Amino acid sequence: MLLKCTTRHIRIFAAEVENNELAPSDSVLTLDIDPDNELNWNEEALQQVYRMFDELVESSSGEDLTEYNLRRIGSDLEHFVRGLLQSGQISYNLNSRVLNYSMGLPQVASEASV
Repeated sequence: MLLKCTTRHIRIFAAEVENNELAPSDSVLTLDIDPDNELNWNEEALQQVYRMFDELVESSSGEDLTEYNLRRIGSDLEHFVRGLLQSGQISYNLNSRVLNYSMGLPQVASEASV
């Protein structure tokens, strides 16, 4: 059975990608960030998420690979992404097929502050 965690912007699979398919694995985790392209990303922000993912996986090493543990990592990453959005390091993709402001309304500069 393929273990996975799915949040709004983070998907983690206990699997390897082989021939564009997921092959279940007991030793490899695959991370998919913002699969619906709801956010605008830059390389620095993506690398921050990958580093946080590595840290979370490392901190849970030695624990059993369970759906609960994957969900915990996924939830922590989702909160991290929210922090990136709130600090302005990433932004909502207003051209996304679905506008879902699940992490709060977009920040818009008022005319008085321009």
